[in-house]
Order: sequence, then C-alpha cells, then structure tokens
Amino acid sequence: MKKVITDYLDETSNKYPRKTCILENKDNKISFHAFANESKRIACYINKYNLFNKPIAIFIDKSIDTLKAMFGVLYSGNFYTVFDTASPKNRLDLVYNTLKPTLIITNNKCIEKLKSYNFDAQIINIDLIDNKIDNKVIKGINQKMVGTNPAYVLFTSGSTGVPKGSVITHKSVIAYIKWFIECFSIDNTTIFGNQSPFYFSMSVSDIYSTMFTGATFCIIPKINFTFTMNLVKYLNEFKINTIYWVPSALSIVANLNTFDYAKPKYLKKVLFAGEVMPTPTLNKWRKHLPNVLYGNLFGPTETTDICTYYIVNRKFKNNESLPIGWPCNNCDILIVDEEGKECEAGSPGELYVRGDFVGSGYYNNPEKTNDAFVQNPINKSYPEIVYKTGDLGKINKYGEIEYLGRKDFQIKHMGYRIELGEIEANITALEGITTCACIYDENNKLIVLFYESSKLSVDDVIKYADQKLVKYMRPNKVIKVSKMPFNANGKIDRVKLKKDYLEMEG
Repeated sequence: MKKVITDYLDETSNKYPRKTCILENKDNKISFHAFANESKRIACYINKYNLFNKPIAIFIDKSIDTLKAMFGVLYSGNFYTVFDTASPKNRLDLVYNTLKPTLIITNNKCIEKLKSYNFDAQIINIDLIDNKIDNKVIKGINQKMVGTNPAYVLFTSGSTGVPKGSVITHKSVIAYIKWFIECFSIDNTTIFGNQSPFYFSMSVSDIYSTMFTGATFCIIPKINFTFTMNLVKYLNEFKINTIYWVPSALSIVANLNTFDYAKPKYLKKVLFAGEVMPTPTLNKWRKHLPNVLYGNLFGPTETTDICTYYIVNRKFKNNESLPIGWPCNNCDILIVDEEGKECEAGSPGELYVRGDFVGSGYYNNPEKTNDAFVQNPINKSYPEIVYKTGDLGKINKYGEIEYLGRKDFQIKHMGYRIELGEIEANITALEGITTCACIYDENNKLIVLFYESSKLSVDDVIKYADQKLVKYMRPNKVIKVSKMPFNANGKIDRVKLKKDYLEMEG
C-alpha cells in the first residue's frame, strides 16, 4: 500500500531507473534512480539527528539540489520548508521564527549567504555528505509514517504581508496529484517546463506528478523569461509539451509578440493559475497555438494547489472573464452567503473548500487556523472542517463557477459594493495595456488604477474607462508605471503598489 509520497518515487524509479527525471540544461540532469538514491543518502544523514515529523528548512537556489533536499527530508520522515534565498532578511526571520527548524539544508553555493543570517539551527551542507544509504533505516522510517504526517509547510503572505505557514500532508498531496495526472493525462511522455519557484504552491503540481508518473521535469532558467526568444528556443530544445505558469509569465510572451518570430513546436498543454488570466493574453496564445489545451486552474495554497479547474472550450471576448470551472474530483466547493447559507445559482458568495486537498491549518498559528479552517456551515450534523478561502464567486449560466475576486478586494465606494477585479478585467481589455491593478485608498475614498503600457497615455485610459465602466466604478486616479511590480511568485504585488502610493501621497 502506498501511503506517503516517497512510495510513489520508489515505484517510479524502479520502473524508469535510467530515464531523465530532472534537467536544468543538457549538461545538468539526473535519472530517477540516481535522484531517489541521492535523496535517500540525504535522508540517512538527517537520521543521525534523531528527528521525526519535525520541520527542516532548505536554503538552496532553485536547482536539482533543492529537489534532492526536499525528497531527502521526506524520506527522513520529516517535513520541509523551502526558503526563498533572495528574500529579505526580515521576511526570512518571520518564517524562521514561526517554523523553528532544528536543521537547515544548504549547499556550497549558498552556505556563506546562509551563515550571514545567523540562524541558530544546525546547518547541513549536502555537498559534503559522504555517507552511504542504509535501506534498513529508510524502511524503518517508512513503517512509522502515516498519510496525515505533514509533507511540507509552505509560507504565503496573502494580502497582509505577514507569512502564514500552510501545513500540507502526504495524504493531501497524493489525493491532489492523483486528480491532476488523471485530469490532464500526465504520464511518462510528459515533459514539463517549470516556471514556478519551489516555495510557491504551483510547483507542487509538476514536481510531484513527475515523481508519480515518470514524466520529465525541466527547470527553465529564470533569465529566459526576460529574453522570450531564448524561452521558446529552450522549450523546443527539450521538447517541452506541458507548461503550468502564472499568467504574468504567459503575458510576457504574448505582449512581446514572441510568436510572430518563433513558436513552441511540441507544446500540447498550457495550464495557468495564481492570479486572474487576462483574456487578451489568452486570446493571443490561442490565435498562435490553436491546437493546444488551455486550462484555467484556481486554488489557494491551503488546498495543496488547486480546487477548481476550467478547460477552455469556447471563445471569449477580450472584456470577458474566464470562469474557474468546476471542483476537482475528490474536492468540493461551497458558495456561502454572509449568513452561512448556501447561495443559489447566480448569487455571489464566499468559496469554501472541502475534501482531501484541504490542508491541516497554519503552522504555530492557532488563531489564524481557527479563522480560516472552520466547521462546514452547511453541515450541522457532525464535525467537518472546511477551508474558508476569502474568495468570492457565483454559478454562471453555464453552471460554471465564476471568480469575482478576493473578499478583501471588495470595497464599498459611493454606496456601492465594487469588485476591484471587475475594473481590472475591463481595463485589461483595452488594446495596448500590458497589465494593470487597482487599489483602494480608504482614507480619501479613491479607486486608484495603476497600468503599464508602451502606447497609452493616462488620458487614453481615462477616456476608455469612462466609456466602459459605470460612473461609480471609474478610477478616481490613474497612474502609469514604467514597470509593474511583481512578487517572488510572479503575481502583481498589490501590497507594494499600495505602500508606494500611500508614501507618495504623504
């Protein structure tokens, strides 16, 4: 019986021992057999510290080494948190003090930087590990493991900027990945082109489905997303047929007209999540690559990665929003009103998630856990914990779930309830807009729109907004930025936009 994640890697490495598991470039790759063995070697070294079911931090730049460390921790019977090595010290301090790891795993490249942070935890440098694998130790650890043990704690800042550590179990990862590989037909012929950082929940999908199926996982160098012709060259060189990226990465390719000069030859599936996909971006991709499957995935970190999905099956105008579709198999979505009652079709409410994908809560944070992981308000008969997402949605005329934005992005302005996401969706449809975002200045009661464009003036955007938006939804201030700020996960950094705006206004 396979009960934990490493059982699946063992099965895959036995089935495809010499097949390439992970590659960064043609000179840096590793087979499934070698990857499993390297991970077990790290696990046996960790075992010397007599730790079980404890947090272990990983401080390594995104690479094959990071993945070895992640699976080494899993084989050791513990759970990991991947630190962002580029994160400012004050944020890492917040994460470290919440996690309180006994060990931090690093390598030669990152060890001096790690030492400069002066963390108290014992440091393991995987480049200096020279022990052998003890299969009796690995087997003994596995026998003690249960599916409800944590696999990892992934920290997300949300809208407040304060990190919260979502605890995700082996059971949740297994349930989610089984759905993912079945829904999108992931198998040993799949070649992933990975964009997501390993401390971001989207990476869970391609990492673990690789280990479950014998797919190949290509770590795309970050620099290629700046030089998109090189990005397409990379996709073609390694015959990448499946990508799962944030919309901002897809937008970079579309907005630079990359496909007018070169196209991916092998791409069959384009999946996206993490933020709202601008419909003009999707339409550009569909125009140039019409035979590709496009999937809009939605879900917070607290649900492992995804809880709903929509495979694009019809045309959308540039000012129309994509639905987020239907609940994944083994997952359910409740749309609940402010009185805790289930909404009728067409009525907006907050999305609650139930099922095996739902995480265990926030690490060392019972207050936030109790706020978000709550008794199912529809079920009064027995204990059932569901995740209260803070996202708003409704059922549309097609029976699909339509995303209406964050509850904390919903504002009360001029007596009306307004979704800032609705304003953004309308402005994004304007030809020449690269990207845009809205914030609300509560003190002065102003809707502030930021946009990036090489062509459009502020007056152009104001004129368009006056034509497309009802009066109470029109931005009170429109600010053109030379470059939209993005956070480490590739999403628009609205916290920074608001902070910079408030500082600018004094």
